[in-house]
Amino acid sequence: MTAVPSGPQFDVACLGESMVTFVPSQPGSLADVPAFHRGIGGAESNVACALARSGHSARWISRVGGDGFGDHLIRAVAATGVDVTAVQRDADRPTGIYFKEQLADRTAVLYYRAGSAAAAMSPETVHRRDAWSGRILHLSGITAALSPECRALMRSLVTREPGRPLVSYDVNFRPALWGTGDDPWLLAELARGCDIVFVGEDEAQDAWGLADAAAIRTALPEPAVLVVKQGSTGATAFTGDTATFVPALAVDVVEPVGAGDAFAAGFLSATLRGLPLADRLRHGHVMAAAALTVPGDLGTPPARAHADALVALGEDAWGTLRLGPGWTDRAGGTDRVAGTEPAGQSDRVGQTDRAGRTEKDR
Repeated sequence: MTAVPSGPQFDVACLGESMVTFVPSQPGSLADVPAFHRGIGGAESNVACALARSGHSARWISRVGGDGFGDHLIRAVAATGVDVTAVQRDADRPTGIYFKEQLADRTAVLYYRAGSAAAAMSPETVHRRDAWSGRILHLSGITAALSPECRALMRSLVTREPGRPLVSYDVNFRPALWGTGDDPWLLAELARGCDIVFVGEDEAQDAWGLADAAAIRTALPEPAVLVVKQGSTGATAFTGDTATFVPALAVDVVEPVGAGDAFAAGFLSATLRGLPLADRLRHGHVMAAAALTVPGDLGTPPARAHADALVALGEDAWGTLRLGPGWTDRAGGTDRVAGTEPAGQSDRVGQTDRAGRTEKDR
């Protein structure tokens, strides 16, 4: 990677693959769905888009094909206010795509990303001036699973050296991306070089056989901040040996995919603002609720004043708050939602869950 200029240009630079998504027009098997709605999705670009729409300066670093899908991705991400000047085009490789399948009991995802343009990212193709252009560099373990070149890139980016930005890393263990000969402990190795790490308790169990948040912290003592997402229970953040737990919000879930990325975006937004650790966790839950209550990967973040008002609620009010579809668009929504929609009495009908859960199918 080439030399980095002095001083960050952006609040956050997010590096990783994004794909064009196809969401079915109705529930059912892909064999029976007559049409799809086109969208975009990718862990790191989701975080960049959420941060940009929350008022931060964000850059997305990636590689897409020289095809129409690549054109669409770049335009769609840029439309949220994200800088895309560090996205490279590859004339020889395609842009990745995936299809969602909305079954009765779950949402499945079918990838068509093998040999994609993003899989060609490497230490030689990604410039340090771009990777180090933000106050925070946000990465994901998904990138490490794409190719040997991407793994080499990830190792170079998490190497601790003078002048690098704060490095944020979401483990994002995706079993479908890891071959039988691959060792998912590589994801833990990468985490040890980062400053802020997000991991789901369930994925730590699947990838590393670690049973709970305390065991995860014991295995990963190096990150200054370790955030363990505990599904519908909440999330625990470790700083040193100190653990801070914040319960999740009750949410009427429309679609779980993208909630983990939104949680990371909310936490990083609050980090950039210098807020206390418990407030960072609450902002993560609030942003996750915005993603959980829409059908696509990207929810509409609440206005900052709205989010701040929710985060400032007392413990009782926070514990009884319940959010449903459209909550981020309601005029005067904070008073109405907090005051008249305790858990179990939402005027929105849907599957009840809690924000901050880990989604494992992107």
